[in-house]
Amino acid sequence: MKNSNYEMNMCTGSILKKVIIFSIPLILTGVLQLLYNAVDIIVVGQYSGKEALAAVGSTGSLINLLINVFMGLAVGTSVAVARQYGAGEYKAVHDTVHTSIAIALLCGFGIAVFGYLMAKPLLLWMGSPADVIESSSLYIRIYFLGMPANMLYTFGSAILRGVGDTKRPLIFLTIACILHIGLNLLFVIQFKMDVAGVALATIISQGVSAVLVMRCLMLSSGIIHYEPRDTRIYRSSVRPILMVGLPAGLQGSLFSISNVLIQSSINSFGSVVMAGNAASGNLEGFVYTSMNSISQASLSFVGQNHGARQYRRVRRTLWVCLSLVTFVGLLTGGIFTLFAGPLIGIYNSDPEVIRQGVIRLSIICPLYFLCGVMEVIVGQLRGLGFSLFPMIVTLIGVCGLRILWIYTVFAASPTLETLIWSYPLSWFITVVFHFVTYYSIQRKLPKEDLSLPVHV
Repeated sequence: MKNSNYEMNMCTGSILKKVIIFSIPLILTGVLQLLYNAVDIIVVGQYSGKEALAAVGSTGSLINLLINVFMGLAVGTSVAVARQYGAGEYKAVHDTVHTSIAIALLCGFGIAVFGYLMAKPLLLWMGSPADVIESSSLYIRIYFLGMPANMLYTFGSAILRGVGDTKRPLIFLTIACILHIGLNLLFVIQFKMDVAGVALATIISQGVSAVLVMRCLMLSSGIIHYEPRDTRIYRSSVRPILMVGLPAGLQGSLFSISNVLIQSSINSFGSVVMAGNAASGNLEGFVYTSMNSISQASLSFVGQNHGARQYRRVRRTLWVCLSLVTFVGLLTGGIFTLFAGPLIGIYNSDPEVIRQGVIRLSIICPLYFLCGVMEVIVGQLRGLGFSLFPMIVTLIGVCGLRILWIYTVFAASPTLETLIWSYPLSWFITVVFHFVTYYSIQRKLPKEDLSLPVHV
């Protein structure tokens, strides 16, 4: 029933070695996903000017706000598949796979309609300047037309991660990313389509990645085989997905709400500061995705081992992943801090844009490892099936603090530096809360491993 070429049994062997093997394709996949937006920003920044750069770069927090709930459901899919796979519940895996694809299609078409209709009103609410709002609206409307494909790739990749396969999503995204870069250059440089060109290149390449991941599931001979005629919402599969996925999605949206408020504050400084922060934010994403890949490993490893009742490996996974994410966060954050100026210059050569981007990068990157620590603990808790507590902690430690900061400290000292310091401070406080939550939960787990029931 298992495809040994791609699937990974996380319940035996060296945890560190397998976490690294699992994480490296995820890191590369995350980097490629970032290149989607990075290429958009670089191409319009170099060939269409700082206003176009601000228009594309400032949409990220709004896009994340609208789609994070559904991305959270994909996390629920990954946890459900991992636990069922580890427990040997192959019929349950089949039902979860087909339920997840049905959810992906429903979410994709729903968010496409909403995002297309509400793009400009939401940007007006965020206080987007007059010189970028029309371009931002156009970019978002085209971008959201690709949501069905985006959701299919996201949920399909989550299914593959649940059984330990991080290699094939990397291959599919590599193909799509190469296509995306080529289309960007064609549409923007050759056809002079500006923001419409980069948005169109994005949705076409997302469509290709969706086709590839769905083909992979349909051709699979293992337990994750997808049969289109079986696509429907299986009642027994919905609850495990929603139990983890809905709080995870709400947590992501809570993050995004605070980030939208911060972006609105950044917008008040004008298009030059917006452009510098757009470039910096994209660069920070490369540090984040390296750390988030380790938190994804924590989630999948804990899910499989919890399903297999390997409780000692569950506990060891936390400390392995915490050590690894701290090392990766300090290393990558230090590199990006050291070369902040030249890196921002890749996106736009305007000296003032570079200066504004460096301000943000030099505050966030040295302390970004705190965000990685936070994500690993959240992954551990979700893998155990506890997703509500991390959401509540995030609401208090991240969103609450950042909103309070904006309306108090930033209001008293309205500088970019004051605003950006809300990020590392909120990470530190949330990490403390998450550790308290984790220790209160892990004490309830059995001290020793248990044997699995026999499934016929």
